[in-house]
Amino acid sequence: MIREDGMPGGRPRSFDADAALDRALEVFWQHGYEGTSLTDLTAAMGINKPSLYAAFGNKEELFAKVLARYLDGPGAYTADALDAPTGREVVKQLIHGAVGLTAGQNTPQGCLCVSSVHARGPEAHTVRQDAIAVRKAGEAALRRRLERATDLPSRYEPAALAALVQTISDGIAVQAAAGRSHDELRQIADLALRALLD
Repeated sequence: MIREDGMPGGRPRSFDADAALDRALEVFWQHGYEGTSLTDLTAAMGINKPSLYAAFGNKEELFAKVLARYLDGPGAYTADALDAPTGREVVKQLIHGAVGLTAGQNTPQGCLCVSSVHARGPEAHTVRQDAIAVRKAGEAALRRRLERATDLPSRYEPAALAALVQTISDGIAVQAAAGRSHDELRQIADLALRALLD
């Protein structure tokens, strides 16, 4: 292969990078950052370690790409919820969305962001900080959206309500990872919504 500058280049990739990222996402989501080895990743992605490093960087860099893919893919319901017409509908979509994401039939149980916040090993420091930053940004976006809402109970201050909604969503993710079913979590979510919004 010849590059545009006339110099010989490496061989073209013999794999679909998007599909490989999707498979890496499944592995990280299933096992967490610390529970996932490079061997797990290369086996799932169908590539060898040199190809992984060349295409995605090291494990930490690959995880950063996976986290972005998670937020734009399975986790995109959060951004969609912020566009709901009322504050009540925003809260409802976020809490029901947490159930769908973390206890779905075709996805690993739990939440990639929540599990990443709990990564504690020294090699996971950046991953943990990235997950915390994503969560803080999401909560701040929710607070700003709730500040514009006019239909929520007056007892709630937007920042506190945003933190409460995130805490409920996190609890749903933990319960899903512990084995609670989608139906059980939906009942819990509905109970939480009645308590919040009635």
